[in-house]
Amino acid sequence: MKKQSAIRILVLFLGLFQASIYAQYGGFNKVGTTSFQFLKVAPNARVSAMGGASATIINSSEAVFFNPAGLTKTSGVNMAISYMDYFLDVNLSSFSMAYTIKGMGTIGLQAVANNIGEIQETRADHLYRDEATGEYNPGLTGRTINPSSMVIGLSFARDVTDKFTFGLTAKYVREDLVVKAASAVIFDGGLIYKTGFKSLVLGAMLQHFGKEIKYFDKAYPLPQTLAVGVSGYLLAPEGAFLMTSTDHTLLLAYDMVQARDHSQQQHLGMEYVFNNLLALRCGYKIFYDEENVTFGAGITVNRFRLDYAYNDFGEYLDAVHRFTLGWIIK
Repeated sequence: MKKQSAIRILVLFLGLFQASIYAQYGGFNKVGTTSFQFLKVAPNARVSAMGGASATIINSSEAVFFNPAGLTKTSGVNMAISYMDYFLDVNLSSFSMAYTIKGMGTIGLQAVANNIGEIQETRADHLYRDEATGEYNPGLTGRTINPSSMVIGLSFARDVTDKFTFGLTAKYVREDLVVKAASAVIFDGGLIYKTGFKSLVLGAMLQHFGKEIKYFDKAYPLPQTLAVGVSGYLLAPEGAFLMTSTDHTLLLAYDMVQARDHSQQQHLGMEYVFNNLLALRCGYKIFYDEENVTFGAGITVNRFRLDYAYNDFGEYLDAVHRFTLGWIIK
C-alpha cells in the first residue's frame, strides 16, 4: 500500500510540474533577459559534483542556497565555507550556518560575495591611432574598475510532520556595476516530503522570487527558478532499494528545473559513501548549452568535512573547481 501511494504521489508531483512549465513558460528561451545572473551560480561543492541535483539531498547548512527545507536535517551548529574559481578572474566565496531551536525550528544564515576582479576602464574619447608612429590605444584610460555582487540571507525551516518539511528564505541582494548599482529583497521557498516508501524523498523549491531590477530606464526580471526533485538510496543501512549495507551507501538524485530564461533542464547525480568517511560523486546536466559532466569527492573526519567538485564547461570554456569546508559544533 505504501509503495502504491508513493508512486501515485510521485506521478502527481511530476505531472503538476510539467503542467506548470507549459502554462507559465511555454514558448522559447529567453537567455540573457534576466538580471542578477550571479544568483544562478551554485557555491556548494557537493551539489555541483552531483550535477546540480539539490531539491532533496542537502543535509547541511548549505541548504540555505537551495531548498531551505533541508535545514531541519542539520544538528548542532552547522557551518560551511565555500570557494569557487570561476572564469577569468572571477571568484565566488560563501558562508552558511544553521542552528536548530528546540520546539521552534531551524534558523539558517547565508552570505555570498562575488568578486569579478579588476577590469581596465576604456572610454571612446581615449580611443586613437597615430598613423605616423603607429601608436594605438584601444580606449584605455589607465584606471581600473571593480564590479561586485553580494547576498545576505536569513532562512527558517520546520518539520510540520515526521514526513513533511517546509523552509523559507529572505535575502538582500546587491550588484554594483560601478556606473550603477541595484539591490532588492528576494525570496526562496521549499518543501520536502518523505514518502515512507523505503528511502524515496520528493522535494520542490522556488528560488529568486521578487520584483524586477531596474538600473536605468528598463527593468528586467530576476532569474526565478522552479525545481522538483526525487532521490533515494540504492544501498543504505535501511530503506535501500537494492541492498542493505552498513558500510556503503549509494544515493541517486534527479531534478527537473525550469528557469525563467531557459527551457526545461535536468540534473542527474549519484553519490557513493564508504563508512561515512569517503564520498565519490558524479553527475550530468541535461539541456545545458555548455555544461555537462560533473564529478567530485569528499572526506569526513569527526565533525569536519572537505568537498571538491569539478564542472566541465565544454570545448571553449575552462573547467570550474569548487571547494567546501564544513564543520559541526555541538
